[in-house]
Amino acid sequence: MGAFRARDLLRVPGLLSLARVPLAAVFPFVVERPVLATAVLLAAGFSDVLDGWYARRFGQVTPTGSLIDPVTDKIFVLTVVVTLVEGRYLAPLDVLLLGTREVGELPLVLWLALSREARSRRAASTTANVPGKVATALQFGAAGAALFHVAHLPWLIELTAAAGAVAAASYWVREVRTVRRA
Repeated sequence: MGAFRARDLLRVPGLLSLARVPLAAVFPFVVERPVLATAVLLAAGFSDVLDGWYARRFGQVTPTGSLIDPVTDKIFVLTVVVTLVEGRYLAPLDVLLLGTREVGELPLVLWLALSREARSRRAASTTANVPGKVATALQFGAAGAALFHVAHLPWLIELTAAAGAVAAASYWVREVRTVRRA
């Protein structure tokens, strides 16, 4: 699989992942226009799905991509969450519940950032994580629902927290199995 290489950021999957950074920068400026803010959320969600699919489909899974994808996800999510709390769309407890997956997988992200060997093993494991994709979709749905002050938001937040816990656990299980095999 190889080592971390900056040039991998210029491949389609890397560019799709990196696209979430400017989308994060735009979000605070459009949050008071729910339709536009939802379009930013959808663009970020689409880039998240497409980067992984493209990398697997066209053999462009790299240690760099395996590292940058979760980092750009965290940048985008953190920006959205801070913006929604600041704008009083969400309460801090809502954010904690929505961030269940991120809190659970943060040690793994740090491990990948610090360990070349872990990045290589991660890049060699090219399967998509279905619980993670479900949790991401629910997070984006909850953020969109908050923008429109949807009545069932508390229920959606609880569902998202449960899905986030399952996703975080599945990431840990996958990494432990990968390490044991190595």
